[in-house]
Amino acid sequence: MGLASRDFRFGMNNDGDHTIYLIVGAIVLVLILFITALINYSFSSAYLSDYVNNEGEVESKNIWQKIKINFGTIILFILLGIGLYIGYLIVSVIFAFIPVIGMFVQYGLSFLLTAFFGLSFMSIFSDNKNLSEAISEGWSFTFSSFGKVILFGLVIGILNLMITMLIISIPGFIIGFYVYFSLESNVDLATSIFANVIFTLGFAMFLLAFIYSQALSQVAYGVLYYNLYEENNNVFLRSKIDQIGVNE
Repeated sequence: MGLASRDFRFGMNNDGDHTIYLIVGAIVLVLILFITALINYSFSSAYLSDYVNNEGEVESKNIWQKIKINFGTIILFILLGIGLYIGYLIVSVIFAFIPVIGMFVQYGLSFLLTAFFGLSFMSIFSDNKNLSEAISEGWSFTFSSFGKVILFGLVIGILNLMITMLIISIPGFIIGFYVYFSLESNVDLATSIFANVIFTLGFAMFLLAFIYSQALSQVAYGVLYYNLYEENNNVFLRSKIDQIGVNE
């Protein structure tokens, strides 16, 4: 948008065709989302798995090591996640034409997809599983505790929305305040450099809030993963039972 605005104002591209900017911008946006998801999910999952495996003692070198070991699997899984998200968007558009019920189906699919992705991603770091093993375990955990997963996703979604709104409320108020008095003073917001700076900073705050909530979401699903893992395998309970004879 900045390049297109520059060409428009300074006559560098008089044909008015800014399609190339939209294409390049879309590609850059996809790359940013890809890298953001890679960083968020990797560090959140690696941190939580190291926290659990070392009983609360976390070292940064162990987190980096986990990411390096599973880097190939992480890339493949994120690419798979992009494909799943595209499929979700298509299904959401179809259900958007169904009143009320379609809305609930959309939310249910959103929570289900997010939970499946988060649990499967956590499975990669828990025992260094490969892609097929992680997907299999994530699928099993998601549908074996379907009600809990959906309810958990609903609660996490509401909390993340509250956190995001809280973070962006201050810059949102400042932007609204500025826009209101700018319109009262007949300031041209489209050509104002200060307005561009304000809007850019506000959008940056929104993106940072989104990134932060995404990282918190994965930590939450990591906690859910270990909860479901214990329900299915009783690892902690078995360890306590084994300690009874040793203590005696």
